[in-house]
Amino acid sequence: MIKTQRYLALDVLRGMTVALMILVNNPGSWAHIYAPLEHAKWHGCTPTDLVFPFFLFVVGVSMFFSFSKYGNTLNKESLLKIGKRTLLIFAIGLFLNSFPQWTTDYSKLRILGVLQRIALAYGIGAVIVLASPRKYLPYIGGGILLLYWALLSWFGGNDPFSLEGNVTSVIDKAILGESHLYKGFGIPFDPEGLFSTIPAIVTVIIGYLIGSVVKDTEKITVPKKLILAGTIFVAAGLIWGLVFPINKPIWTSSYVLYTAGWASIVLALLIWIIDLKGYSKWTSFFVVFGVNPLFIFALSGLWAKTMGRLVHFTDPDGKIISGNAKLYRDFFLPLAGELNGSLLFAISHVVFFWMIGYVLYKKKIFIKV
Repeated sequence: MIKTQRYLALDVLRGMTVALMILVNNPGSWAHIYAPLEHAKWHGCTPTDLVFPFFLFVVGVSMFFSFSKYGNTLNKESLLKIGKRTLLIFAIGLFLNSFPQWTTDYSKLRILGVLQRIALAYGIGAVIVLASPRKYLPYIGGGILLLYWALLSWFGGNDPFSLEGNVTSVIDKAILGESHLYKGFGIPFDPEGLFSTIPAIVTVIIGYLIGSVVKDTEKITVPKKLILAGTIFVAAGLIWGLVFPINKPIWTSSYVLYTAGWASIVLALLIWIIDLKGYSKWTSFFVVFGVNPLFIFALSGLWAKTMGRLVHFTDPDGKIISGNAKLYRDFFLPLAGELNGSLLFAISHVVFFWMIGYVLYKKKIFIKV
């Protein structure tokens, strides 16, 4: 009974993050976005910058429950599960990067991305938490964050936490090659790069530790413990951020603590509302996303690539535009204007993929990725 209730709160938080990921990834126009739905330009943290670490946090929380069947230890069965899931998620992300293949220049293919980071953070994080005694995990996580801070500080340029001066680009270029990195920042720099995935693993580890609190603590005291832990993490992140700025693109250690703190607080509120107070009728919308999260997210990415790269129209002055651009320009823009039309376009995607998820949910089809 308790496990089911807590899984509901977890599914809701997972579903919220997936819905928000779809929302912020699919504006009608990237030039017209409400500020809270944009990432911080570099240092700082907007509500949008909370979404990805929240998902990794939930991955960690879920791991404590899912690996209970293996005794939360690393053995042949658990290692096989970790390996298969890691490879599958990474492969799906790589496929999306290369889709559609016949228009892809593989010499310039971006190797990493959101799903690839999820795969690596999950895989490495799972091995760490299952291979290590739980009492040592806070020290392992803290050690990783301190080491990451030291490496960026020592080996960066004159401004070691800047776009041009951070050492993550140097390492990613050396391992992956400059042509295989993200170019959206104006220079070859990957916000889901290999080196900056190291602190993202700690986001998963923190989630795992919070999962142990959720499962092993008396239900009535769980929200209090999570809010206390979350408040400490948020405060620690803000204080550390004074010297190691909170920054999503390089996934700074202060960012790890700050976002994990907020994730703990939100999970605490959900457990209090859903499990303790019994207000659960409103949760069904998010549960639909939460029970098939990676499948729905990957499907939304496939849809965006299809509409952006494969579906094209010619406008009256002979200019070729994508299916997304035409849909926004011809329907949402006249309906609500530039800013609100762009938002409605994104909301329509959330609703569209919820409908797909709802069909799967009603048919009890749960696609494990």
